[in-house]
Amino acid sequence: MPLLELRDVRREYRAGNGFFRKPGSVRAVDGVSFKLERGQTLGLVGESGCGKSTTGRMALGMDEPTSGEVFFDGAPMPHPGSPKWRALRQRAQLIFQDPLGALDRRMKVRDQIIEPLTIHGIGTRESREQRADELLRQVGLRPDQGQSLPLQLSGGQRQRVVIARALAMKPELLVCDEPVSALDVSIQAQVITILTDLQRQLGLAMVFISHDLKLVASIADEIAIMYLGKIVEQGSPGTIFAHPGHPYTQVLLGSIPQPMRTTPRPVLAGEPPDPSQRPLGCGFHPRCPLATELCRREDPQLADNGAGHRIACHFPFEAAMVAFRQVAS
Repeated sequence: MPLLELRDVRREYRAGNGFFRKPGSVRAVDGVSFKLERGQTLGLVGESGCGKSTTGRMALGMDEPTSGEVFFDGAPMPHPGSPKWRALRQRAQLIFQDPLGALDRRMKVRDQIIEPLTIHGIGTRESREQRADELLRQVGLRPDQGQSLPLQLSGGQRQRVVIARALAMKPELLVCDEPVSALDVSIQAQVITILTDLQRQLGLAMVFISHDLKLVASIADEIAIMYLGKIVEQGSPGTIFAHPGHPYTQVLLGSIPQPMRTTPRPVLAGEPPDPSQRPLGCGFHPRCPLATELCRREDPQLADNGAGHRIACHFPFEAAMVAFRQVAS
């Protein structure tokens, strides 16, 4: 039984707000399905606004799907704020993108690690303090650094504190929402190493959200590429890199910096469509040079093309990729 399962989940928001509310709605996530086993990492990759973070919040039960179902350890996700949901929060935690925004600037970081233990009534004050010191060591900080305020620490140190706080409840699932995007490259590598080491030690399952395909490939067991609220390709990192089946995946791979590049990068024209005005057919067709009348008319479904490699494209694999490279160059 998978630890986490999303079945055809959709999430819509009312367009606009207050006196400027527009008619209709924005579909942030449109029919996403996946399973995550214990101890495994799923990477969600895509541009800003593609629905990655909303998917992560639904995986934690922080947002309820407009339709579809979320299951945690085989049971339906409880309603947000209910007693069952609050109990579940001990087993599933979120690591935020902005560590400074996630921490209370006026509170010592050690006390912030202790706080969730206090809220859930776990242990005595002495055992909580011991647990906080242990967690600080696990993420590569000294216990005495726990007496610091967030602004007295570097960005990488603050993110380690956020990780330590998320681990305080001994969760089974971590949702990491762009956890290293605000950090320098060298610090990113340190934080990724900490996460992978802790995952091996503790058997954590992770949903790792990022716009950086190369970074996700270094940590994930499986990658799901999202575009305009949908998963357009899903498979292992080796499969995605060796046999990209969707034109958008090819663009993401082409955007990875490479020394001594001899071939031009595929470049997309235009910007992602407005989610409140979704194009008919395939959501990618306004930017895809391979688009045909079929793409403009029918939305391709995510189909298994063998060995768990799923692609949502009318013209997947090598023939399409050759044509795409010719057009893009």
